[in-house]
Amino acid sequence: MTEPSARPTRAQQRLRSEERILTAARQLFAELGYERTTIRAVASAAGVDAGLVMHYFGSKDLLFARAVEVPDDEVPGGTSGEVAEALLTSLGRRLNDEPAASLAVLRSMLTNADAADRYRAAGEPQLNQITEAIPTPDANLRASLLSAIIHGVLAERYLLRLTHLADASPEQIIDLLRPCFQSLTTPAPAAMKPRSA
Repeated sequence: MTEPSARPTRAQQRLRSEERILTAARQLFAELGYERTTIRAVASAAGVDAGLVMHYFGSKDLLFARAVEVPDDEVPGGTSGEVAEALLTSLGRRLNDEPAASLAVLRSMLTNADAADRYRAAGEPQLNQITEAIPTPDANLRASLLSAIIHGVLAERYLLRLTHLADASPEQIIDLLRPCFQSLTTPAPAAMKPRSA
């Protein structure tokens, strides 16, 4: 005979409600951007009252801040090849599973200054980490190019959908990008010195 399942505590119920609200908010911010997403629409999508959204999050801006929090991707040190592969692995995950929080920021940053600021603040630690792992004098530029490629691929695949990137397999995209990422993370070989006579 099975024991009846324990009822969730109030803290567990609150966490579940918050997660439902955040999931709905991420999806709406990603689809509509910051300006067009309303608290009422988020509440409806989450199946809760709009007052509960305000009770948990306080304002649309604070809800947005929580909804777009993105876990930091680990970019290991080591060889340039390891750095390139870590970035490709991270991108591959986001090509397999639509990254709602990232998309919410990408769509919203074009129309909302706060979203753009959050985007820069969230990306800066990872950009610094990549820069430190690239052993070249122009590491800042190389890291910036890698970041631009990653965000451009995500924006094209999920938001713009104008090209074949939307339908291509993640493996195909990663395979085509690998030589580019390896080139950007690897210092150019030193010029051959002429032999002395």
